[in-house]
Amino acid sequence: MNWLHVVSYFFGGAFAANALPHLVSGMMGRAFQTPFATPPGKGLSSSTVNVLWGFFNAAIAYLLIDHAGVFDPRVTIHILPFALGALLICIFSARHFGRFHGGNGSTHA
Repeated sequence: MNWLHVVSYFFGGAFAANALPHLVSGMMGRAFQTPFATPPGKGLSSSTVNVLWGFFNAAIAYLLIDHAGVFDPRVTIHILPFALGALLICIFSARHFGRFHGGNGSTHA
């Protein structure tokens, strides 16, 4: 398998996982951090901005997964990079946003 497909599946997993909190927060009518907030990644963006940002992330994930090779979730070499990308962005998000939302994130700013 082409190594570019592995990279594409990894980032596809990261974008797919990143879409979830933005879509859920936005659909619940809640503000949440986005790159468009002030300051970026710390301030809150409106629920509408979160839906748009989440949808954009989902679209990028789709393009990275569907247009790089022939992604098959039953093939280990395909799903592992996807899952690793998703896991890493989830851990990063938990630590980063935990500081703002009372989670178990890092205690330094």
